[in-house]
Formats: sequence, structure tokens, C-alpha cells
Amino acid sequence: MSTDTARDARQQWNAWREERTETVSAPYGPLALTGTHWLADAPEGRIPAIPGQWAEEEDAVRLTAAAVDGLTLDGRPLDGVVRLRPDKGPAAGARVSYGGRKLVVIRREGLWAVRVFDPGSAGRREFAGIDLFDHDEEWVRDGVFRPYGSSRRVSVANADGRERRLGLDGELAFTVAGAEHTLHAALEVDGTLWAVFADATSGKSSYRFRFLRAPAPGVDGRVTLDFNRALLPPCAFADHFICPFPPPGNTLPLAVPAGERDVLRG
Repeated sequence: MSTDTARDARQQWNAWREERTETVSAPYGPLALTGTHWLADAPEGRIPAIPGQWAEEEDAVRLTAAAVDGLTLDGRPLDGVVRLRPDKGPAAGARVSYGGRKLVVIRREGLWAVRVFDPGSAGRREFAGIDLFDHDEEWVRDGVFRPYGSSRRVSVANADGRERRLGLDGELAFTVAGAEHTLHAALEVDGTLWAVFADATSGKSSYRFRFLRAPAPGVDGRVTLDFNRALLPPCAFADHFICPFPPPGNTLPLAVPAGERDVLRG
């Protein structure tokens, strides 16, 4: 890599760092999550400190509220009954709000939950940045994606202590010091790749596991893996996320001193 190319890569990485910090510390970013409430655990339909009655149905959540409750739907006071489908996109776009908080409806393996995002959360107040390894061009590796014959679903532990199914579509292969390593990865709807991995730094000089995203592979399966952009999972920012742990085979037998390390708190 030439000096100019290396300089451009570092500048792009610095811009990515800044954007990443802005994203996680946004009013309704990951640091703002203060609760994930599973409706199966709330038989009376009540969520702590949130008004209304929330009931799960087969294909929606039924929310019943009166105007005096202070809930809003699409920016208007909610008075009556509404059926809610899962919210898509960033939490800031959630349909239901309460006192400045966003109430995000999610569904996981047939179970419904409501997440509460509060701009005044302790996580946002205490956030002091993201600690990263320094940029290292050696951790931009050429890789190849080898799809499975069909998608697989494996059971993995999640950060909330439950096991859930994780969809995987193939393996990412790359070489370090002459040895090939692989990561099981999922194909996103836009064709990009996503993997959950751990390595010899995990739980020591970095968080216990991280995410790696990669662009859509070429027709020959070739793809560039930039470990300098390895991400902390959402559960590193708030305990109420349900991040999947690395599936079997995704704990690398080497150190990857690149990417995000941990959350800094003041």
C-alpha cells in the first residue's frame, strides 16, 4: 500500500470513527436503551413506568390507552386502541412516544417486546467515547465468501441469557501469517455480510465479542475484510440488548488487535 493510499485509508477510518461515535450517542442511539420488556412476561399488559395496556396478538401488539396517559402515536395523542407491527429502522422513527421516550415494538422468534429509548439515560450521560485499537493496514485482509448450499440456523446463547436461533449463509475465509481462518457469516438483505466473532483479545484487551461487517462479495466470492472497523455489539452500550454470542467456529485462535475495543465511561 502506497503512502498516499495509506493516508487516505486512515482519513476514511477517522471519519468512520467520528460518525460511529455520533450514531451511538444520538438521543435515541444504543446508549439510550433503558429496557426491553417481553410481553409474554407481562400477563396484565403493563410495562414498568410506561402507561397503557400492551397485549401480544399473533401478528401484532395491541396497545390500549386513554388521552390522559400521555402516549402519542405518529406525533398525535393516542386515545383508544391501535395494533402495532414491529418498528423498522432507527429507534428515532418509532411510532409510539411517551414523555420524550421512544417505545419500539420488536418481535423475535414469535415473541413480542417493547424497548424503551430514553435520551436522558445514564448511559448517554456517562458516555466518554469508544476505545479503539490504532488503525493498522495489515488488518485489511483479502477474503472469499463461500456460501452454503442452503441457509443454516444454529442455536446460540444471547446476552440476556436466553438461547435463540442464528441464521448463517456461508463462511468467510481469509489468511493471516500463511494460515487460513474462517468465520460463519450471514447475508443481509442488501447483499452485505455480517459475522459475530471473538478472538484472543476478547474479554482481555477488547470486549468479549465483536461484529464484523463486509461489503457484498463479487461474483467470484472475493471480498475485502477490514477488521479496523470491527464493531462493538449493541449490548456493549446497554445491558438491555439481546446480542447473539459467536456461533461455534467463530472464536479465532489468534489476536485481532484492530477495531473497537470497549466503551469509555466517565
